[in-house]
Amino acid sequence: MGTKVLFAALSVATAIFMSSCSTGPQPSPKAGTEAKQEPPKAPEAVAARSVYFEMHKAARAWAPDLLALTLKSGEVPNVKNEGGKAGLWTAVFVSPSRHEARTFSYAAAANGADLRKGINVSDKQAWNGATPASKAFVNAEFSVDSDAAYAAAAEKASGWLKTHPAAKVTFTLGNSSRFPGPVWYIMWGTSKNGYVAYVDAATGTVVK
Repeated sequence: MGTKVLFAALSVATAIFMSSCSTGPQPSPKAGTEAKQEPPKAPEAVAARSVYFEMHKAARAWAPDLLALTLKSGEVPNVKNEGGKAGLWTAVFVSPSRHEARTFSYAAAANGADLRKGINVSDKQAWNGATPASKAFVNAEFSVDSDAAYAAAAEKASGWLKTHPAAKVTFTLGNSSRFPGPVWYIMWGTSKNGYVAYVDAATGTVVK
């Protein structure tokens, strides 16, 4: 009888020992088996309107009565401009009450020490008010984004673009007395050897 009790006790002790072994710390994964992290996403060109409103929001801290004067596309290293999108957008805002202008830019990537990624702000400059060639405009007059304006202009310029497929395109949004409201000035190539189209920033219609 004693032998049976001793055997049962040893069996229980063995089961407890085996259980503790199975629930103990697991061995570390071998080197190289850890989950790989995704590489950072490369910066991409963006359409104008969303970043314009980011700049406008930042500019309101400087002048609550601000108006827009111009919005222009630009380039930054390693970001390809295409389809009406750009790696750099630069806006000039003006304040009628302060008689000042200020330049804000949005960069998809840094450009050395001159331009950091995100919003950049310049010093204030004097502004003497509107002229026939340069008039300020309000946000409600800017509803057609740069990519939509590009599509409309490219359709109009299709014949020229077939013979100049590598021509670079630049964008300027502005207002003058020539038109009833702000327009996109879209130019492929240069003023001497290129193609220009004007797209209404409120309707998306090619006006010239």
